[in-house]
Amino acid sequence: MALSASLFLRQTQSLVMTPQLMQSIQLLQMTHLELNQFIATEVEKNPLLELNGPEDSDFPHEGHSHERQGDDGEAENYGASSQTERLSEALDGGFENVYQDDAGPRKADAPELLSQWKSMPGSLGESGEAYDLDDFVAGQVTLKEHLGQQVPFTLHDPVDIFIARYLTDLLDDSGYIHHDLDEVAFALGKGRDAIEAVLAKLQLLDPPGVFARSLSECLAIQLKSRDRFDPAMQALIANLELLARRDFQTLKKLCGVDEEDLIDMLAEIRALDPKPGSGFEASVSESINPDVIVQAAPDGGWTVELNPETLPRVLVNQNYYLSVANAASKQDSDHAFLSECLQNASWLTRSLDQRAKTIMKVASEIVRQQDAFLANGIDYLRPLNLKTVADAIKMHESTVSRVTSNKYMLTPRGLFELKYFFTVSIAAVEGGNAHSAESVRHRIRSMISEEVAEGVLSDDDIVESLKAGGIEIARRTVAKYREAMNIPSSVQRRREKRAMAKVYVG
Repeated sequence: MALSASLFLRQTQSLVMTPQLMQSIQLLQMTHLELNQFIATEVEKNPLLELNGPEDSDFPHEGHSHERQGDDGEAENYGASSQTERLSEALDGGFENVYQDDAGPRKADAPELLSQWKSMPGSLGESGEAYDLDDFVAGQVTLKEHLGQQVPFTLHDPVDIFIARYLTDLLDDSGYIHHDLDEVAFALGKGRDAIEAVLAKLQLLDPPGVFARSLSECLAIQLKSRDRFDPAMQALIANLELLARRDFQTLKKLCGVDEEDLIDMLAEIRALDPKPGSGFEASVSESINPDVIVQAAPDGGWTVELNPETLPRVLVNQNYYLSVANAASKQDSDHAFLSECLQNASWLTRSLDQRAKTIMKVASEIVRQQDAFLANGIDYLRPLNLKTVADAIKMHESTVSRVTSNKYMLTPRGLFELKYFFTVSIAAVEGGNAHSAESVRHRIRSMISEEVAEGVLSDDDIVESLKAGGIEIARRTVAKYREAMNIPSSVQRRREKRAMAKVYVG
């Protein structure tokens, strides 16, 4: 058979990861802070994009839905055409059921009261401008500033002061210095003895315990400042690992004290501060804004809605595009740039709209699955996995996983990450309903918190107690959960509870 070349026309389908598709996937797993930064960058690059502030519209752009989840599991989608009216009606009639003692009117009058105060006689300066209370707020002193104010009163040699400032810059937020002194001496071109001499003087500064290189040294510095670093206390500080294991019998032998003296020494240790620099921490804690808000509905269901504060407000200025396109020159490069900007802007708004809808679908399904938890507490948290939610909303598991990453839901039970509601299943006794791992951990924690010194539960006792409650679980699983919650063994708990009981009796 002769071989010959020929041409064939064939149609095939394939999934191509375009830059726009990759962008949509990335938007799903972004937090609202990351999303705002990304949008700010896009607005800076694209002249057709605009940020629509809260004062410009009562609700975000088209596509951000308000969904209500009822007992029947069906959701009602409110269209963009009547979103503002429905939201206004809900706000006018629903707050008295949520906040019975709401102080909203008084809070609303705060700006007016502030303006009245500023207009009072004596509240104006010579320039005629009103004082601002923010101008009189004292700044927070950092740990390094606090120590820097004390160094000139402790050290007088300019070289020692320079070494002290260098060591101060090496402190962590807790007031510890973890750098090797040999490396510090080499960097400064001084001997180790000179560095240690300066360090010894710095360890006398306030707060007691700063410039320590370990926990034992930090506690020793504080005990020395109280004149309580005797030989018995030195032995205790040198064997903190035994204290962590609650091995009180060995500690009594090493310290040469009886049980009553050891209890007094432990009480002194508890009064010390293991992180002396934490009180000067200047970093501002960031509050978490929930992406989804769940509230109880009057009919017994749950109202699920997206948090408007975390939703971006991005618009495409079509009028600006038309005016610029008509006034632009006939060069192909100008029209190509405008067309590309319009395409990217339209794709971004559609991606944000799809992101909001996807978050809403996933959150609504989680609320439907965990209805008992919202109503009755953590003991009723159901086992749930990504596949169950993905099948219910007809999406892929990877999409659900991206949506639940770094997203939070505010419920009547508190603020939870969406991933909190996904727990493994623990089998029930005699084929009953399965229990979630989180609810089992909660029961273990509750049982251990109710223990007394003479009735400490072993892991086997916890297994039997859970089995009596209808939960089938292995002993090694109980031990794994207990260790994950940083709960010591029954032997260590018994020692600690007996010691604490004698302290209370004394």
